[in-house]
Amino acid sequence: MLLKKQTVWLLTMLSLVVVLTVYYITSPEQKGQNLADVSDKSEQPKGSATENSDDSAVITNASGDEMFEALRIQLKDERSKKIEELDTKIGSTDLPAEEISAAMDELDEINAIEQKEYMLETLIRAMNYEDVLVRANGKNVLVTVKADELSRSAANDIIREVNNEIGGLQAVTVEFKPSK
Repeated sequence: MLLKKQTVWLLTMLSLVVVLTVYYITSPEQKGQNLADVSDKSEQPKGSATENSDDSAVITNASGDEMFEALRIQLKDERSKKIEELDTKIGSTDLPAEEISAAMDELDEINAIEQKEYMLETLIRAMNYEDVLVRANGKNVLVTVKADELSRSAANDIIREVNNEIGGLQAVTVEFKPSK
């Protein structure tokens, strides 16, 4: 009797896999969910090189959004490399327990810093700024704000918010990049 239950179970699972495969293959494509946005090649994005009539390239400055995204990607790449190194240390059986524990602590610290940066970006963006980039490096925090103007009182509000979220800092630097 046990063999028959296993057989029924196996056939049920196989039929489920077949049904889901057929559904996946025959379902209409979900456009735009997992694909990069493909724009018309006739349009030139901001910050790209354009051709003059004399075939020389004119290079324009990158827009603020592209600069913010480039900095975010660079920061993420640096952290990914560090996390990969720490994961290698943690997975190593040759190292003593103290070094593995230190690597795990550093990994937890990196994750905590990422969460605090994200929280600060959200809080500062809620103060009616177009875009915000927060980079924490040890006891120093650099906040870059995309705004037309940044008054001293606005900079002080941002510094106060950073100190409330991340205590014990030596320096908080606030700089602004114009919107246009």
